[in-house]
Amino acid sequence: MEELLGNAITAVLVVLGISVLIALAGLLALTRSIRRLRIPPDADFFTTMRYVPITLVVLLDLLDFGLDIFSAPISWIILDRMGLYGLRNKAAIEALIPFTQPIPTFTLSWIVARLIDRGTLPDRRQRWEPGSPGAPRRRRHPTVIDMDDRSIR
Repeated sequence: MEELLGNAITAVLVVLGISVLIALAGLLALTRSIRRLRIPPDADFFTTMRYVPITLVVLLDLLDFGLDIFSAPISWIILDRMGLYGLRNKAAIEALIPFTQPIPTFTLSWIVARLIDRGTLPDRRQRWEPGSPGAPRRRRHPTVIDMDDRSIR
C-alpha cells in the first residue's frame, strides 16, 4: 500500500513539474510577440482577453496548475513584464484561491470573452498618442551631415 501511495505521489509531482517547465518555456517564447500587441493601457480584463492568443492563457493555467498558490507572484511578474496589466490582479487572486488549480479559469474566461462578446474588440486602425505605453516606437535615423556642402559657412 505504501509503495502504491509513493508511486502516486511521484507521478503527481512529475506531472506538476512537467507542466511548470512547459509553461515557463512557452511564456518565455511568447514574451516578444505579446509585447508587440497594441493593448490599450486602460483595458479591462475581458478586453485584454480579446487581444491575447489562446496559447498565453493555456500556459498561464498550466503554470497555475503546477505551482498552486506559489504561482501568484510569478504570474504577476510575468504579466507585468508583458504589459498585460488587465490580467495581473485576476491571475494573482485566482492563484491564491486554494484547490481551484485544476479548473482552467483563464482558458474559460478567454472562451467566454469571445462567445458572449465581453470586452472591446481590438481595432487594428487605432491611433495612438506618441509616447503612450501601447504606441509603436519609431526608429530614429541618424542625421547625415554632408561635409561637401559649400552653403554652410
